Amino acid sequence: MRKKCPKCKLVCYPTAEACDRCGSPLLREHFYRGHRGPFAARLVKRISVCVLVCLTILAGFYISLVFSAEPPSFDQRQSIAAAINILDSKGFTSEAMILRRLAVFRSSDNWLNASVAKENAFAATNFPFEIVTVYPDFFAYPADDLERAAILLHEAKHLQGADEKEAYEFVWKNRQKLGWTSDIYSGSDTWNEVRKQTRDYVPHLFVCNVNPFGDCTEPPSGSTSLK
Repeated sequence: MRKKCPKCKLVCYPTAEACDRCGSPLLREHFYRGHRGPFAARLVKRISVCVLVCLTILAGFYISLVFSAEPPSFDQRQSIAAAINILDSKGFTSEAMILRRLAVFRSSDNWLNASVAKENAFAATNFPFEIVTVYPDFFAYPADDLERAAILLHEAKHLQGADEKEAYEFVWKNRQKLGWTSDIYSGSDTWNEVRKQTRDYVPHLFVCNVNPFGDCTEPPSGSTSLK
């Protein structure tokens, strides 16, 4: 703590009785703490700096994920857009909005995905960065854009924070609404693979022995909607 002259603002030693420059008397109330402001102001400043540093790190991390992967080609973007339009037309408006407005699509693994060992997949999501990677299988194996819509519906649930169990269960329970039905797609490799994975993650949906594959969500013969 030092004394600052109230007249000429010269900083003096704390023992000084008068200003060395102008001779003005220095009193106890002229003590000051250098450039350190009130505690609350210093605390707010430190918090602001920490928040700024964290946001900068997150922004750098996000940019590195986006630019370390390849963007989809024109034809791939057209297929993705067609699948999203199907979701929108079938009533999955919130999921379609997230995929259309918030998601960033890549066609190859970013550095984070590449560092994780995984089996063959149609797509992958980096939550909460809203990055969706669509692999070659996404374009090669589904029978049509509606099956691609089913895959993107799964990824949309991840973009909303759902885990694998929740995403598989949601898609399988809503496949009738989407129009992804067994009478049309039961011979599809995508249908059979997703059904197998759904049974692995949500086994309680497949305990009805009276239905094919034990699928409790399969509607009765002649029905077109889930009960």
